[in-house]
Amino acid sequence: MASQIDASSRTPSTARWHSHPVTEWIGVAARLILGITYLVAGVLKARQLETTRMDTRAFQILPYDVANIWGTFMPFLEILLGVLLIIGLLTRMTAVLGGLLMIAFIIGIASVWSRGIIIQCGCFGSNGKLPTMSAYKWDILRDVGLLLCAVWLVIWPRTKLSVDRALWG
Repeated sequence: MASQIDASSRTPSTARWHSHPVTEWIGVAARLILGITYLVAGVLKARQLETTRMDTRAFQILPYDVANIWGTFMPFLEILLGVLLIIGLLTRMTAVLGGLLMIAFIIGIASVWSRGIIIQCGCFGSNGKLPTMSAYKWDILRDVGLLLCAVWLVIWPRTKLSVDRALWG
């Protein structure tokens, strides 16, 4: 009965949009964009853990030891989130964690930008070049786009070509 009430409370256009096949394919794209980004970023950071720890400390947000722990742990979290998103397993939970991570990255970049600190963010490992202040806006825009992918997957976690679909329909 509850499902009848829920279904009847939606307008016909809303119900069609939520069940439209295109939402599942957009979800596949969101999963792959976010998942591949996390996987690549995590692998690049994991290959240079000392540099990743140094880049994390450069933000001057976390205490020294906490920044070192986070700089060591973060690449492996990104790799795990990336793999889970690519295969489509536990998509909603992974998207929530990925979205929270994107929010943390946006706050971190905005923080150094607002304080006038120029650092190598280490988003995709270190390339040895310091960015200009104007580069921060592009980092934030990229992360907002990735956050939107995560939000999409929180709202519509069921996608085609996913382990979730194979396991739970």
